[in-house]
Amino acid sequence: MASVIEKTIRSAVTPVLGAVANFNRKRMQAPAGGHPYLTGIHTPMTEELTLENLKVEGSIPAQLDGRYLRIGPNPVTAPDAASYHWFTGDGMTHGVRIVNGKAEWYRNRWVRSNHVSDSLGEARKPGTRKPRTDTVNTNVVGINGRTFAIVEAGGFPVELTDELETISHNPFDNTLDHGFSAHPHIDPKTGDAHAIVYDAPVMDRIWHVVVGSDGLVKRQEPIEVEHGPSVHDCQITENYVLVFDLPATFSMKRMLAGFAFPYDWNPDHKARVGLCPKDGSGADTIWCDVDPCYVYHAANAYESDDGAVIVDVVVHESTYARSTFGPGGAWSRLERWTVDPKSGKVDRKILSDQAQEFPRYDERRTMQDYQYIYAIALAGEPDQLDMAGNELFKHDLKSGEKLSRHFGDKRHPGEFVFVPRSADSAEDEGWLIGLVIDMEQETTELQVLNADDFLGEAQAIIHLPHRIPPGFHGNWVASS
Repeated sequence: MASVIEKTIRSAVTPVLGAVANFNRKRMQAPAGGHPYLTGIHTPMTEELTLENLKVEGSIPAQLDGRYLRIGPNPVTAPDAASYHWFTGDGMTHGVRIVNGKAEWYRNRWVRSNHVSDSLGEARKPGTRKPRTDTVNTNVVGINGRTFAIVEAGGFPVELTDELETISHNPFDNTLDHGFSAHPHIDPKTGDAHAIVYDAPVMDRIWHVVVGSDGLVKRQEPIEVEHGPSVHDCQITENYVLVFDLPATFSMKRMLAGFAFPYDWNPDHKARVGLCPKDGSGADTIWCDVDPCYVYHAANAYESDDGAVIVDVVVHESTYARSTFGPGGAWSRLERWTVDPKSGKVDRKILSDQAQEFPRYDERRTMQDYQYIYAIALAGEPDQLDMAGNELFKHDLKSGEKLSRHFGDKRHPGEFVFVPRSADSAEDEGWLIGLVIDMEQETTELQVLNADDFLGEAQAIIHLPHRIPPGFHGNWVASS
């Protein structure tokens, strides 16, 4: 009964709040000098391309058979620069098909939200949507032989063809109730994908959602919270899913002011890490306090012999505190957190104090002790850290050594993903694959690096004759 009343009140109040936000939006002023996430390196692409038989420098490993996929915000029409936030732009997927030592094609396609379809003069795509938003722009993954674009904050996944055309808005064949996350983590023992999910209008709970290896949701366990926190990522260990409940929360003030992304830094929200039992009740989550900070992305996590949980995270001093355009904070750095479920304490150790993001690792090692993290350097001023660094880092967690691969001035790498040479190859025996933007030439390269020869010559460079804006996440999806 309570949920029915809540929905009734929300349906009555939402139009009024929307009208107030639209009124205030019309009074806002665009940022001087242009919006930082709509200009320069972030200038959106304006067309969909299909390029075949791509130019390759070096040799593509014969073992690679699949697609490198990447997604990010790319507004289909010019948005209101005064209210626009990087996280809200229309999604655009990019893909390169690799097989038999060749780069067969490159494609980029907008994910068909209703707004995108209407703007392109197309019929709307079928499927189940959340009425609040159907924009999907944050990650693209392979699940049970299918391709899904995914997003957080209550949006449903969108199923794509292998060629990146939108099939439908598909909440895992209607087994998903509360939206999804941009960061599911797969248990290598079971094939289950674990995620922590939040829905922007819901203030008092989030969910531990598990998608089985069959591509259907098998668990949606509620976890009590306050203030509507933005929980971007999670991680898993043998017994727990980690919940990063940190002081970035839903802001009614920002929503009513007209900003497209209604989240703000909230000093009144307690910062904590939760250890939720993977198969138990959300009410049994063990909460451990941390000093205020924000985590967008975690690398791996595992349990030590004494029962502590160890997780490596990129930590931001804060986020959204002084910017309405994108993420920020006075600094970011790589830390190791040791979470003690017995004492409820979190020990924080700085692994690298250089600004960085998008930590990736050999995901066969998920839930196990491991040795290597690969991350990209960030650039820019505090509170507007940007994806315009020039370096890719390799952190050796055993020796403490950090290697830095510099791509050259005005050349900017995005997230690199690790692909093993074979199913049983050792950690670090594989390739790192990612995009590098050349701002001097306004072109892009898909580079294939040897992870175990990190500073050596690239194994292969696939040339693309246009600039792909910095986006968010991508993956290597092997052919089935």
